[in-house]
Parts: sequence; C-alpha cells; structure tokens
Amino acid sequence: MPKTFIIAEAGVNHNGSLSLAKKLIDQAAWAGADAVKFQTFKTENLVTESAQKAAYQKVSTDRKESQFAMLKKLELSDDAQRALLGYCKKNKIQFLSSPFDLDSVDFLAGLGLKIFKIPSGEITNLPYLRKVGKLGVKVILSTGMSYLNEVREAIEVLRSSGTRLKDIIVLHCHTEYPTDYKDVNLRAMRTMQKELNVTVGYSDHTPGIIVPAIAVALGACVIEKHFTLDRTMEGPDHKASLVPAELKAMVLAIRAAEQVLGDGIKKPTQVELRNKPIGRKSIVALKHIQKGEIFNEHNLTVKRPGTGIDPMSWDKILGTAAKKNFKPDQMIEL
Repeated sequence: MPKTFIIAEAGVNHNGSLSLAKKLIDQAAWAGADAVKFQTFKTENLVTESAQKAAYQKVSTDRKESQFAMLKKLELSDDAQRALLGYCKKNKIQFLSSPFDLDSVDFLAGLGLKIFKIPSGEITNLPYLRKVGKLGVKVILSTGMSYLNEVREAIEVLRSSGTRLKDIIVLHCHTEYPTDYKDVNLRAMRTMQKELNVTVGYSDHTPGIIVPAIAVALGACVIEKHFTLDRTMEGPDHKASLVPAELKAMVLAIRAAEQVLGDGIKKPTQVELRNKPIGRKSIVALKHIQKGEIFNEHNLTVKRPGTGIDPMSWDKILGTAAKKNFKPDQMIEL
C-alpha cells in the first residue's frame, strides 16, 4: 500500500519561541515523521478580544486569560517561520503550517508551500476557502465539528475556485483535546471516502498511539498528531500531545500497520511456500498394501509431510488399484 503521510503537529507547542520550535523539528525528524506542522496567524485577524477559550484551554491555561491574550503569546513572526522552513529543509523534513486568516494564506503561499492544511474551524469560512482554492495546490482539509454536507460544500468551494478533487485530502477529526475513544467514530472517515469520492486521512487527538494505526488500517493515507517536548509545559495543547518517544512509537506502529495490510491478494508468501511441505499432509498407506489391492478408507490415511499426493485427491484415489507394494506410512504413488 502507499506510504502513509505522517504529520507531526507542533502547532503552538513552541510557546512562541523559535528555539523551542527548532527543537520540535529536531524531534519530529528523529521520530520519522514526514512533515512537521505549525500554525500561522495574526491574532488580530483571528479572534475578537472578547472571544472565550475552549473548555480544554481553560483547564490547561490561565482561566482568566482571554483567547486573544493566549494566542498573542503563541504567534510566530514571519522571519521565524522563514527560519523554520530553512531548518526543516536542513533536517530533511517537510515544513507545513495551517493558516488561520487570509493574510496568513498569502504569506505561506509566498513561502512556496505546495500543501495547505485547512484547520477544522475554517471549513465554513467561504472567503478563506476560495482564497486557498485559487492557489491550485494540494489541500488537506480537517473536518472536526462538521456535518457531511458541510464537508461536501467546502470541497465544492475549493473545486470551483480551482483545486482539483484529486488534490484534496479530507481528514476525519474530533476537536476535543483529548478526545474520548467513544467519540472518535472512525467509520465516518470511510463514509466521507465513499460519499464524497475523496482521499481520506485522520487527525487524532486521542490519548496514546493506537487510534492512528487503526485509522491506517481503515484507509487513512494521512495521519496528523500533536506532539510536544514536555506535557507539563504551559500552553493549551501540551497536555493532549505525545512526547517525542511516543511520536516515534506511533510512526513505527503506522509503518507496521502498512506492512501487515499488504496488497490484498490472498496467496502464500515465500516463507509459507517453504513451510508448506512441512505443515500440509499427503495420502499415505495406513498398513501394508499389496500390489493390485484396491485403495479404500481402511488401508489409506493422511499424514505429514505434504510432499506426496494432496489429500484433496482422496476421492480420486479410492477404488483404484495399487501398482506396487506399500509399507505403513509410505507415500502413495499412482
């Protein structure tokens, strides 16, 4: 099967620090991820000053702090992002970032990004979708909080603006951090694949690494997962993120899932072909059989190894005459 594209979601877990962001890139590359993704936004263009934080953000950050104040501390400057792009190239890992406003779309397009990741919150943002759609690049669309028809409408906006359907990958997603297993509903990913005729993937916010591997088994070609250097750090997403060793374990689990899925053709492997004579059986003499004696259920049996006549030929052998003498356990020959 095609290799799963694994995105290590650094997000805002750099806490606004360029040096921390570079360390996240180092760890994403070490873990074997294909890309490391950040978030590009200007807080003034993203939220009003009175906007509330999500419940999980209130738990992981100062409850009295507004969403505006929280996000303002997590911005990366344009120069910082240019530096991160170069650092990713040096580390041979792809740089991605989700733009959260129109100016950020322009900025990332100016950096030459060929893949645009649309976050779940922008799926009903018509001007935004049109702007991204006009770029004519590959689009990864997260669909948290969405009904199927909203996903369909977003895809249609992207297509009508210039993005080809084959360049759109739709990620099933649940936006609670962390997500309970009972809320994941991975079958919805397959529903979108079938109903919308799109390539699908999964953006995971559950604890641990098992759900992404299951998603791959169900057809996800892209996996996205938050990670951090330390879950005890201050910030909205650290507590629901993997640490680097867990990220590496997730990558290994996904690569293992790819191998075990195989090509879907039911056939023995080369290893099994070696084992076949040992594990299967042949038709053998149950007791002494004289030349000319008729083979029957009382003088024949089936035993290992499988180097003689296949037991599936049992009915053809019964009723025929022995052409020579056979000793007990001797392979029957015609």
